Amino acid sequence: MRLLRTLVTTCLSILLVSFAAQAQKPGAPAAKPAAAAPTTPAPVVSEIDTEALKALLKRESTHPLLVNFWATWCDPCRDEFPDLVKIDAQYRSLGLDFVTVSLDDLKDIKTEVPKFLQQMKANMPAYLLNVPDPEPAITAVDPKWQGDLPATILYDTKGEVAFKHFGRVDLAELRSAIEKLVNSKQ
Repeated sequence: MRLLRTLVTTCLSILLVSFAAQAQKPGAPAAKPAAAAPTTPAPVVSEIDTEALKALLKRESTHPLLVNFWATWCDPCRDEFPDLVKIDAQYRSLGLDFVTVSLDDLKDIKTEVPKFLQQMKANMPAYLLNVPDPEPAITAVDPKWQGDLPATILYDTKGEVAFKHFGRVDLAELRSAIEKLVNSKQ
């Protein structure tokens, strides 16, 4: 039995060595690893507290402001994000300002949040709400908002709400609201 085991082990070793030798032909150039696709740098995500959020939303500007509240753990947020990136690309040159506010944990500000934004090729300013209690920030955005995600709010140039939607946004409705603002002479 011992002789049989030794013979089988020896045969398997010789077989494996012969396969490895065929795979590495002498003088054959080594396979080059595929070139890595160029990546965009990870976006910077800034912390924002309730007071800074209020100031951001209530500013007067020559441009309307679109704000999307989201989180990496929110499936509907992740689903709609590519469409929001397209909206940003389409309307930025027409005078739309767009920011995102993540409600992820602060520990994700340098990891999961910028990683997701990079994957989405998002170029808009990105914030992460850093507050011990999100309720005052949620109420400051809209007293009727319960904190459901995603939440998308469009402000006119005076800081007044022109459009809001809690849950996955209807893109046709959002585009219509944006076009009214960017095409009007406010």
